[in-house]
Amino acid sequence: MPKEHKKRGRREEKRKRERENGDQQATKRRRDDTEEEAVETKLDRNQSLPAEGVGGEGRSRPGEMPFYGMLDDEEQEYFKQADTVLELNQFPTSEERELFLANVYTEAKGKELKIANSQSCSRLMERLILSSTSSQLRSLFQTFNGHFLHLVQHRFASHCCETLFTQAAPLVTEELTAALETGKSQAERGEAPLSVEDLFLATLDELEGNLGYLMTDAFASHTLRVLLIVLAGRPIADVSSKNLIKSKKAENVSSAGLNSTSNNAIMRSRTVPSSFNDALDHMISSMVAGLDTTYLRALTTHPTGNPVLQLLIELELSRSGKTKAKDPASLFRKLLPDDPPQEGTESASFVNGLLYDTVGSRLLETIIQFAPGKTFKSLYKSLFRERLGSLARNEIASYPAIKILERLSKEEVQYAVAQICPLIGSLIERSRTAVIKVLIERCHIREIDTHPIAKAIQDNYSSGPAKALLKILNLDSAHLEGIAEDRQKQIEDQNVGKAHSSLLAQSMLAAPGPMRELIMEGLLAVDIPVLLDIAKDRSATRVLQTALVCPDQEASSKFRRITIQRLTPHAIDLAMDKTASHVIDAVWKASSNLKYPREQIALELAKSESVLRQCPSGKAVWRNWNMDLFKRNKTQWMRGDSGNAVANATFTQKAAKTGMVTEHKTPIELARERYAKGLPKPRKRGNAVSGGNSAAVKGKESRFGLKVQDGAKV
Repeated sequence: MPKEHKKRGRREEKRKRERENGDQQATKRRRDDTEEEAVETKLDRNQSLPAEGVGGEGRSRPGEMPFYGMLDDEEQEYFKQADTVLELNQFPTSEERELFLANVYTEAKGKELKIANSQSCSRLMERLILSSTSSQLRSLFQTFNGHFLHLVQHRFASHCCETLFTQAAPLVTEELTAALETGKSQAERGEAPLSVEDLFLATLDELEGNLGYLMTDAFASHTLRVLLIVLAGRPIADVSSKNLIKSKKAENVSSAGLNSTSNNAIMRSRTVPSSFNDALDHMISSMVAGLDTTYLRALTTHPTGNPVLQLLIELELSRSGKTKAKDPASLFRKLLPDDPPQEGTESASFVNGLLYDTVGSRLLETIIQFAPGKTFKSLYKSLFRERLGSLARNEIASYPAIKILERLSKEEVQYAVAQICPLIGSLIERSRTAVIKVLIERCHIREIDTHPIAKAIQDNYSSGPAKALLKILNLDSAHLEGIAEDRQKQIEDQNVGKAHSSLLAQSMLAAPGPMRELIMEGLLAVDIPVLLDIAKDRSATRVLQTALVCPDQEASSKFRRITIQRLTPHAIDLAMDKTASHVIDAVWKASSNLKYPREQIALELAKSESVLRQCPSGKAVWRNWNMDLFKRNKTQWMRGDSGNAVANATFTQKAAKTGMVTEHKTPIELARERYAKGLPKPRKRGNAVSGGNSAAVKGKESRFGLKVQDGAKV
């Protein structure tokens, strides 16, 4: 009979004795994310930070994570298939999609927490939230209520919480603006449903007392940022908000059938109830109350706590302004206790330390952008004014320098131009083109002469307009020769240096005068193959598109006419390219007053209709150029854009002179007015045709003046 397999040795016997005596300690929760390990290591190395749970309310760690159970194999298989079906979104009708979602919700009832904590099925929960109705969102919110403290710390469930808060935020505004009939009818039936406002406030009550720890948690900190933005009524899908909320490594889970209305609701500012403003103030004060200056300054270089501080500073200064900045208990005053922060003070040393820190410099950008005017002027004069040139050259400090340039007056911008112009050559060599771009934009806004900057750029690129343009765009001949070898790889390539160079050239085109002429002369000087390669380059193509649609001036008109003529023979090749097809779209806008070049390109496109319709980018160009109308009625196509534009402009000018400005109404608006007034639908002009060449409707006259009745001439 085979013997039982047993482990032998002193170590195994020692472990056995420990298990028997119960002396073995409970294992800690495993951290799956490397970012969280780095966060804890950084905090442990900082000697100035107090231990967790000591020195302030809200810094203690929550209790042990509960276990909500696991899905069995059949349930996992079903929910995985449901996730795949929702991702593909191949439903014949919207009714079938809604029925499928209802069935999935029925199957998930009672298993919501298991699904949210499941590695394989948490994506399904996110897609369900994105596709849910208002009642389904409320029901799911109530299910999660009471468990948020642990869900926001979970690697997978935290993403579900973020999506739930994001999608539920517009419902708060709807509850404020909606009528009260629904609530009255539910009250009559004895129902007392919780509003989304109450659910959010209950979530804050649940998290209170642990906010200090959650600020530095690798997963919960992202959810906290979403909550802060929801309470403030800020656009959640805004670019600046996205950078603060989501990590670069975060997976973007989306729903193909998402309603555009709900998507637009999170992209604009929202009206929030007064209870949210009070809750936001209480939340900010709770997060900062037990934290001293030493701990907060340590958080400024913390990779997870820094984004939370950025958002707190921005909300505090943008909502309260000067009043909050003077409060000794405010976050801003705790970070910069000296008023004003002059050279030699502790606050000045702290700011100088943030300037060259990869993480802390981001918080310094926020402080510079939102600080009260008096504080900013003091910081600028004592710490930044004489150092703008050296800051612009540094890889990290150049970004705070950009924020400084955006707040300077006209006189100070002129002083900055005098400092930075001699360094433009070294800035371009070091790829610090973002500083030059912002400097050009501020000069254009403040109406400052840009000739010194243009001369400095020309002196640095003194090898002719064509080579100077390629250097500005960070393009070399080797890159251009190999651009067609692996087209897909080149399209997907993300070169940050080239992107910044392209933005610099676009800012030069936006500033009229020598800046714009420098770029246009370069585009006219390059050979046609190089021009086509620029059109196909992912970054450089935007420069060509911007140059084609620049405001109408003599130089711009000449450039458009010559460039369109050079691109016309290659219109089909450009239209079928994923990147260069946008250049052909820009040519349509640029040729509104150039009828002959536009017609020539349209003829080229019409010859290759079958080829264009087989390519996605070619289809888009065909649609944007309205080629179906061109083939059907060429005369109307020629009048379609330029003729109507000229006529409308002439009419608007005449109406403005006489004071009779009328608003142009669309056909659907005219139809609504007729319906409101009870007027009949107007009949179409012309005779009704029946049969072959028979003419007329009863009682009408034919084209020869003969009256027709019952099909017979009278």
